[in-house]
Amino acid sequence: MKFSVKGYDRAGKAVTEVIEAGDRAGVAEVMLRRGVFASEILETSEEGLSKPAAAGRGGGSRENLAAFMRQLSILVQTGTPLIDAITSIERQTAPGKWRDTLAALRARLEEGAQLSEAMGAFPKQFDGVCRSLVAAGESGGGLDTMLTRLAKMVREQQKISKTVVSAMVYPCMLVGIAVCVTATMVVFVLPRFEGLFKTLNTPLPPSTKLLMQISHLLQNDWAWVVGGLAAGVALLWLWITRGGGWSTILAAALRVPLLGTLLRDFSTARIARVLGVLLEGRVSMIEAIRLTRQSVSHPAYSALMSRVEEAVTRGENISAALESGGLIRPSVIQAVRSAERSGKVGHVLVSLADYMDEDNALLLRTVTNMLEPMILIVLGVIVGGMAISMFLPLFDLTAAGGVH
Repeated sequence: MKFSVKGYDRAGKAVTEVIEAGDRAGVAEVMLRRGVFASEILETSEEGLSKPAAAGRGGGSRENLAAFMRQLSILVQTGTPLIDAITSIERQTAPGKWRDTLAALRARLEEGAQLSEAMGAFPKQFDGVCRSLVAAGESGGGLDTMLTRLAKMVREQQKISKTVVSAMVYPCMLVGIAVCVTATMVVFVLPRFEGLFKTLNTPLPPSTKLLMQISHLLQNDWAWVVGGLAAGVALLWLWITRGGGWSTILAAALRVPLLGTLLRDFSTARIARVLGVLLEGRVSMIEAIRLTRQSVSHPAYSALMSRVEEAVTRGENISAALESGGLIRPSVIQAVRSAERSGKVGHVLVSLADYMDEDNALLLRTVTNMLEPMILIVLGVIVGGMAISMFLPLFDLTAAGGVH
């Protein structure tokens, strides 16, 4: 894919180039490394016409933040003033909410606010971890280093999210196919056999009668069925969102084989990465633990980090507090204990997160590989059972005719 790029070099000279790259972000990074600040990136079609590149439009906030931090860290490392850097990124961003956010962020910087203060006006786009690392970089004079660490952390989190989503696509497709096949057989295939059974005037086995009753229900009272399902989904949604149901589900999931292991390891890796990056960024221990607790979505691990915060406030070690509840693996606790003795807790936690993320990706693939044949077996049993129930009266009739 080719892109037409317009921008300015460090001397202020206008530059126009055509670059071949995979996407707009790749073009921006190439130009930044050449010292060219791109003001416009246009995708060149096969017919030679140019159109605005749509990369970034409709993307999630995590994707936008990852791209923004990566580009900003490169610009700051090359000595670009912060306002100019954000202006350049803003011009490369497709129109939308994210571009409006960058424009408002730039406006606050132009009014004299620091980057961390300006980010504070957009807590949904820039969370506490992001703002704290930026503030630490501003106070310590190493903003470019902090932005690089932050960009790496966001990219790793984004990669994990994509791994989970991609691993669940095929099992969800199989479940959807199973539901569609079952509904088609019950609604459209069974009625045809029902007419045949009436013509033959043969007694029906209990399983066949049950299928016929289900078919009649879906055909004659489908409105009630759909309404009941909709009401059930609505009640379930209310229970999950407002009745504490989600916490109950997550707590129960920890006790499920394999799934509980996945949840524990993913939550542990997230805690290790966020806390490690914050400590490496010279954020205070108590503040780092508090921000890590806010970034954890699982209630059990959020409560664990609250206990860790209380223990550290009393002067205890992190490793001792992590032992409560049995949520963290002993090997991880031992690694943290050794890191406390050496004074390299942040570095060890980040290394642990890298190692665990690799293991978690492998474990996730293993679990999904086990789910796929199980779903296929269940689908086969359902479809096979329905087929046997439909043909069983014919078998009985044939057997009876053979006897006579």
